[in-house]
Amino acid sequence: QLQASGGGLVQAGGSLRLSCKASVSRFSDYQMGWYRQAPGKQRELVATVAANESPNYANSVKGRVTISRDNAKNMVYLQMDSLEPEDTALYYCNAPPGIFPWGQGTEVTVSS
Repeated sequence: QLQASGGGLVQAGGSLRLSCKASVSRFSDYQMGWYRQAPGKQRELVATVAANESPNYANSVKGRVTISRDNAKNMVYLQMDSLEPEDTALYYCNAPPGIFPWGQGTEVTVSS
């Protein structure tokens, strides 16, 4: 139901754009979010976008990422700039607090 893509290996300071296709009904009704889980750490909610497209960001990424959605395509995006090695993680999308089954995520690796 949730398929994230766009991850990869990037140098510190670089950018990536993550995409998530949500094959769910009434997608536009849901707040959507991007989560990440680094090795040995708990899953962290980094950004949300409400049904009205209002965004919110965790302090750890604020100013460096932009979340957006396209309700016509059932897509959620995460534009990540000024990436840091601490951003290395497996990134997932879901409707908080995890309404849908978790997808496989997309891996982001930032080298220093």
